[in-house]
Amino acid sequence: MKSLKFALAGLTLAFSTLTLAADWAPGSTDWSKLPEIKVSKAGLYLTPQQAQDMKVTNPKGVGFFDIRTRAEAMYVGMASTVDALVPFVEHQEIMSDWDDKRTMYKLEPNQDFVAEIDRRMQALGLGKDAPVILICRSGDRSSKAADRLLAAGYGKVYSVVEGFEGDRASEGPKKGQRVVNGWRNADLPWSYKLDKAKMYFPR
Repeated sequence: MKSLKFALAGLTLAFSTLTLAADWAPGSTDWSKLPEIKVSKAGLYLTPQQAQDMKVTNPKGVGFFDIRTRAEAMYVGMASTVDALVPFVEHQEIMSDWDDKRTMYKLEPNQDFVAEIDRRMQALGLGKDAPVILICRSGDRSSKAADRLLAAGYGKVYSVVEGFEGDRASEGPKKGQRVVNGWRNADLPWSYKLDKAKMYFPR
């Protein structure tokens, strides 16, 4: 009977957590209501504006990394404030495999991710105790990448929950398009022109 009560309590908690996550409004800073896919183990989150402010206020004390693919940076643009592009996942060199679930070419984990973050942080003169900000397209990958860095010994890893492009509009004439929030939609500095020194090259 006691175990049944615990099980029911657990189900109630899980349901309430899902309900709260579904209530998160893009642009909100109520991190307790984030969708599960945007949640990191460290629980450290920023809006695009907060990320910009943190980096500008302390440019030499914070590492800021774009973790999207090289193609995304090339064709969608990149935030001007980031220190480097370090993909968390990447497309195959010859894109021959298709991901039916995501309706796109298959992505694979970048095995060099942590090592490249280490190299970039060292180049900035920063250790694993310094704050690290991660930005992806919409906050999904950055939460998983934050977990990976936490496991590698980094103590303060922030995820930009809206990402560079933002979330998709759920209604209106632009339904399905990433026009709701995010770095670009907040009119923060970004460019299609890329700095080679910030780009990722496999080693």
